Amino acid sequence: MFFNPIAIVVAALSTFLVGFIWYNPKVFGTIWMNESGMTDEKAKQGNMLKIFGLTLIYSLLISFMMPQFVIHQVGALQVVNGDETNQAFIEFMKTVSDNHRSFGHGALHGFMLGLLFILPIVSINGLFEQKSWKYMLVTGGYWVVSLTIIGAIICGWK
Repeated sequence: MFFNPIAIVVAALSTFLVGFIWYNPKVFGTIWMNESGMTDEKAKQGNMLKIFGLTLIYSLLISFMMPQFVIHQVGALQVVNGDETNQAFIEFMKTVSDNHRSFGHGALHGFMLGLLFILPIVSINGLFEQKSWKYMLVTGGYWVVSLTIIGAIICGWK
């Protein structure tokens, strides 16, 4: 009912577009390379098929889980154990319908998830890895922006 496979794939692919822009040398790419210790030579040694293939898989997993965070009606369905024929659920959906199913609402929840959940995780890892605040903010910022866009796509695209 709330699963849109096309939206899941598009949302996952959006992480590539955000990364292409975010990690461009004219945006944050040079800062990230300096702070992470990455060099052009080291980057060229990476297995691009593995890196981009696994990135796509992980982005699909993130996008697949995003409805749990950005679509309120999913919670109502969970309360009735996924039984869409449950009378209470049917009545609830008649009242609620598609309330809060918008790109803006999804973006808000995606942003909150990125800022209040993912950025702290990236920062905790960065602290123990003794990375700089610049590194943590660039890496965490990428995820805040990506999750904002993923949330917008998942929630708004019915």
